[in-house]
Amino acid sequence: MQTPRGGPAAATLPMMDHPTRRGNYDSGQDYVLEYGDLRFTFNERDFSERVEQAAHKLGFVAGRLEHTELEDLVNLTVNGEVQDPASGLGEHVNDCWPELVGPAERSLVHWLRRLVFRSAWLDQRVKEGELDVQFDDATHSFGYVQPERDDEPIELSPEPSWVRVAYTRP
Repeated sequence: MQTPRGGPAAATLPMMDHPTRRGNYDSGQDYVLEYGDLRFTFNERDFSERVEQAAHKLGFVAGRLEHTELEDLVNLTVNGEVQDPASGLGEHVNDCWPELVGPAERSLVHWLRRLVFRSAWLDQRVKEGELDVQFDDATHSFGYVQPERDDEPIELSPEPSWVRVAYTRP
């Protein structure tokens, strides 16, 4: 995406390092994620959809998950493990555990939580008028722009790929 002034394609916006006091995202009280002074609360459906979306973005799953698969993925995200797998996905997580766990900032659990939080953080910024969503005809994708900066696009930090240990149904 080009800015209207023909400048660089995107400016980097730190995910949670902005000094402005912001509102907390809230869709329910079933799940809570906290980061610094921010406390984001989610209803079950919202949280589950965000977890599934994060797993897709990371390349860990493809297609829609079955109920029990999503249950295991949510348990992984919330608890950091799947103690009693309800599906093949939970069994896959346990079978591949050494490849999924690692330093805290590099684990699959970290990235699932980070992307769930980031998606809610972005939604809250849109709700507060700080960001707008814009469609890019060239890439056929949506991105975020800053209306107070002549719709300057923001660039989100890249996420790692988990395709090498992705879950696929047997």
